[in-house]
Amino acid sequence: MRVPSRSPGQQPGSPPSRTAPARRRPSGTTPRRVPAPAPDLPAYRAAVAELLVEVGALADAASTRARQVLIDERLREPALAAVLDATPQGLIGARETLLLEMARYQPNDRTSARDLSALVRIYLLSRIDVLWWQDAPAFVTDDQVNGSAELVDLEWLRRRDLLRFRYQEQPATMLGRAARGLRRRLRPDATPHTAGLLFRRARREVVALLNDIGREFAAAAPPATPPLWVTSLVRSAEHQYRLRRLGYAAMLPSGHCLGYSVDVELAWFERFGARETLAELLLRRQEAGELNVIDEGQAWHLCLAPTARRRLRRAYEAEMGV
Repeated sequence: MRVPSRSPGQQPGSPPSRTAPARRRPSGTTPRRVPAPAPDLPAYRAAVAELLVEVGALADAASTRARQVLIDERLREPALAAVLDATPQGLIGARETLLLEMARYQPNDRTSARDLSALVRIYLLSRIDVLWWQDAPAFVTDDQVNGSAELVDLEWLRRRDLLRFRYQEQPATMLGRAARGLRRRLRPDATPHTAGLLFRRARREVVALLNDIGREFAAAAPPATPPLWVTSLVRSAEHQYRLRRLGYAAMLPSGHCLGYSVDVELAWFERFGARETLAELLLRRQEAGELNVIDEGQAWHLCLAPTARRRLRRAYEAEMGV
């Protein structure tokens, strides 16, 4: 004899019970993850620009508390929070780091952050680099940069006329620094006033990017304009800390320490009537999603977007014949 269940069960025509067990997934399968939508970077940049206006209005020392309240409120707005929360530090960590950078800020002749507004702009826009490349390993020491197989020697490429941009190295000796100083006194505007590269090495994708920009700039700039000039490439975290101790606005983490960021000269090209041409070229590439661009005054910081990496790697291999 069949024993009736104590529960009434599902009656014909009635909807399924809400407490009914969920359908069991086949063994060996995992639930499909819906990827989170990418943060709106144009909205983020617009929100940063609005914040800078307010920071500039509170630039005096007496407004320290008001600046802190402003940062607390604005960074929680959706356009800003979406990017900062997606970085490894998260929103709270980014907020604390920015407030600490502002508290420690001292203007000097070396830093690209000429005032507090510039410091906030550099820090917040550099978080896009961190968002893009947060899974990439950093070059921690100088030895890691010099010994990495991921980087190529620019001097080897330059001697074979395979670069469409220029650079200069930092003098390694007192005699070299003296000779650099003498050349600057004799011809003060012959080259940009920069320290030069400590490491003449770069990722292959970055070389392809700079060659591409260099060709486009040469075609668009007025006649007799010098080639694109690169002032900084890959750095180690070790060197980044040295720069911070010297007073530079060297943020951490940084796209330079990952090898995907570069700085290019802008101010020097004003004397050739080509500064705006180069600026517009770079901003168009940012709008196309290929770059993150930060106006740092004399030089502009560029970071390669991950979506452009594969194309530029293929371009490098085709151009170099490898």
